[in-house]
Amino acid sequence: MKVAIACGGTGGHIFPGLAVANVLKDRRHNVVLWLAGRDVESESISNWKGPIISIGGKGLPVGFSWRSLPAVFSLLAAFLRSWIVMRKNPPDVLLAMGGYGSVGPVLAARTLGIPIVLHEANAIPGRAIEMLSRYAFALAISFESSAGYISHPRIVLTGFPVRQDIRSDKKEGMMKTSKFTVLVMGGSQGAHKLNEIASAAFCDLHLNGIPVQVIHLTGVKDEQIVRKVYNEAGVPCTVLSFLKEMATAYNQADMVIARAGAATCAEIAARAVPAVLVPLPTAMRDHQTANARSLAKSGGVEVMIEKDFTVEKLSTYVRECYRNPEKLDRMKEALKNIPSSNAAEKISDLLEKIVRSKSV
Repeated sequence: MKVAIACGGTGGHIFPGLAVANVLKDRRHNVVLWLAGRDVESESISNWKGPIISIGGKGLPVGFSWRSLPAVFSLLAAFLRSWIVMRKNPPDVLLAMGGYGSVGPVLAARTLGIPIVLHEANAIPGRAIEMLSRYAFALAISFESSAGYISHPRIVLTGFPVRQDIRSDKKEGMMKTSKFTVLVMGGSQGAHKLNEIASAAFCDLHLNGIPVQVIHLTGVKDEQIVRKVYNEAGVPCTVLSFLKEMATAYNQADMVIARAGAATCAEIAARAVPAVLVPLPTAMRDHQTANARSLAKSGGVEVMIEKDFTVEKLSTYVRECYRNPEKLDRMKEALKNIPSSNAAEKISDLLEKIVRSKSV
């Protein structure tokens, strides 16, 4: 079976696409990744040992103005490149992970009669999935609530495909000591305020005698600033702009402070690490709040809305967790009770089933 996986754009699209791609490769299928050619993609796919097609494309801004025209032309160019490649070497099925990186490949596959499966990562579907769903043979979703936002005859609840390394059983951590450890993930968008408040809160805790150490993933812009803040306060820390081997960070973390992207929520659930989630308020259709609320139903995470997210509130909450480890134990057990979705395997099964049905 020949499978094209359109997962270009951000890590939230690339990593689940890679998770499915690796399962399909293990099943001896031919898999090609279709990317958008962004710099962030090269770091994310450095371990991928298969073919890649780069088609370009840019996301459309909210609303329409003359500034939208370059994005429209880039998506048209991505469609033409996709059509030329697919016409010459058509896949048996296309899996598209959403975002602007899916637009060109999906429209090309549609015109060429290639079956399309879409995957929606978030609790509230994005614009690309909503627009492209009419062309899809099936729509796979991560959150059950997504089905209420979009009409489609074949919606399949698969969950979010988590990277294989996230589930690694290796026990090594990132830092030498076994102090109470907090993992902070600023994320690629909206990182600055979370970085600023979290670093100030942990400096405050350290200066007030709480022996906390921090693994802080800042994004590129804030790495040097955050490292300087911790070093000046004497907080034990590992500060990185990006970390590919996330399992080592989760292994050591007693709790996580993060945004509420779909990948982060899925990883927290898979590793059963208690968390404070601070949804990005500017996220399209406020989908991060919906993601966080869905996970919070388990009892394993605390949701803090950004307007209420302060140094005092975060330091108070972390201090409470440090002094009452049974609270974190309850949260961890609550997350362990979330059924494993095996999403990458379910999506691979779905693709195989569709190709088999088309060949009969």
